[in-house]
Amino acid sequence: MRKMRFLCVIAFLLCLCMQKGMAQVPKWVEKAKQAVFSVITYDKSDKILNTGNGFFVSEDGIALSDFSLFKGANRAVIITAKGEQMPVVAILGADDMYDVVKFRVDITSKKVPMLVPATTPAAIGASVYVLPYSTQKDRTCSTGHVKVADTFSGKYSYYTLDMHLKEKMVSCPVMNEEGQVLALAQKSSGQDTATICYGVGADYVMSLSITPFAYSDIALQQIGIKKALPDTEEQALVFLYMASSQLSPEKYAQALDDFVAAYPESADGYIRRATNRMQLSQEHASIDKVVADLDEALKVTNSKDDVYYNRAKLIYNYNLTAPKDPYQDWSYDKALTEIGEAIAIRPLPVYMQLKGDILFAKQDYEGALSCYQVVDTSSIASPVTFFSTARTKELLKAPVEEVLALMDSCVSRFSKPYTEDAAPYLLERARVLMNADKARLAMADYDAYYDAVKGNVNDVFFYYREQAAMKSRQYQRALDDIAKAIELNPKDVTYRAEYAVINIRVGRSDEAVKILQEALKVDANYAEAYRLMGLAYVQLKQKEQACTSFAKAKEMGDPNVDALIEKYCK
Repeated sequence: MRKMRFLCVIAFLLCLCMQKGMAQVPKWVEKAKQAVFSVITYDKSDKILNTGNGFFVSEDGIALSDFSLFKGANRAVIITAKGEQMPVVAILGADDMYDVVKFRVDITSKKVPMLVPATTPAAIGASVYVLPYSTQKDRTCSTGHVKVADTFSGKYSYYTLDMHLKEKMVSCPVMNEEGQVLALAQKSSGQDTATICYGVGADYVMSLSITPFAYSDIALQQIGIKKALPDTEEQALVFLYMASSQLSPEKYAQALDDFVAAYPESADGYIRRATNRMQLSQEHASIDKVVADLDEALKVTNSKDDVYYNRAKLIYNYNLTAPKDPYQDWSYDKALTEIGEAIAIRPLPVYMQLKGDILFAKQDYEGALSCYQVVDTSSIASPVTFFSTARTKELLKAPVEEVLALMDSCVSRFSKPYTEDAAPYLLERARVLMNADKARLAMADYDAYYDAVKGNVNDVFFYYREQAAMKSRQYQRALDDIAKAIELNPKDVTYRAEYAVINIRVGRSDEAVKILQEALKVDANYAEAYRLMGLAYVQLKQKEQACTSFAKAKEMGDPNVDALIEKYCK
């Protein structure tokens, strides 16, 4: 009898506890749980990578979860409490240190259930509730208390919670008694996993955003899902600029589409998309889209000259590729018309530079020169502009002194010690100096070029510098440089012939013969080698060998050997 009475008491107490537990679960739990969902991420092979939880914090599909779930993911989907599957379309921010991510879901209905972030942090001892993902209509949840309430970055909350967190409840929402979301649940990384877990403030995760430099963010780099645009047009334009060199052409094209959709009144978006489309394809159907983008840019912009300029530049660059099947009226003349429209609105120096380039391509060098000279006296004068003028004057057969003066102006725009930026212009000035018979000055430019590129040069460079050394009568330098050219390109017999010429010049005829014999091992039909060998034998006073070599050169069709035969072998 006593045993029966004891069992009844126990049963009554358990019933009271259960009723008390149910009474402590707030009424809002069942509705709030509709905002919690399951997340499935996939890798590049479209195999399941991870599964986990997340929840909506806005009716238009903004959601929060843990970074670990998305690390390495190429795509992701969510499954709502109603069993609906929706794709994750963009990452809105991520932090690998706090293991959180914010993203956007492509919702299938007008609105989704959402949780409202708490406006004030929870106090120590406050009751908290962790809502699990569930497809069942019930008010089941885990309860606990705030054990420690910390802050970081001066304003965001980080909680230590006195409760056990099951593995499958990571990144579920931690709620306060008012039904507001305080944090994302995070498991304990220490030894006490049975009674302690953590929560990073939802306010912090909500603050995450995409910056213009998102593609330099290590956390974001580890997620293959598309990144959203920054919040302002100005930041989004910087973002596009950074993305252009870091995304694949296809993903960059998608980012441009997103920008145009977000900022349909921005001419920059249409111009950038048109430029990218030209780079991806020059099929007529693709150029149709380019034209449509540029026409739309012209409609929405207040700076029509900029659109005309960009249209002229695209048409000009298109013609530089010498297309076999030109697009409609896209010619250099069309490009001239477009840049003319830009100049009529605002005669900016950059527009004049492009007009000069177009005229140069048309071989209208007089017209190009007049444009370049305007630019050289403007605020955008640069090494490029002076070089363009020098090259044009050279083609117009201007005195070499005028060309050199322009090349001097070009190089003077760089400071010493010269860097790689100056290198092409040093090389070009050296060429002009050689044409002006100023070999020693050319040598100085070749040396400066060598230093500017830190010695990263090829055999052709050593050949050119050897030519300058020869004209400067610096024979040892010439020998050293041509030897280096041969070392870098031993199959080029012209280098060996040049090497022999220098040796003949300094009276080392025996050495010249050996060099030419090596050249003939590379190319047995190299006629010039026999002619030069004949000259070396003349110096050695070996007439018979000289005439035999000359005869061999003539047999092989050397046009320059007849006079030598007449002089030495008759």
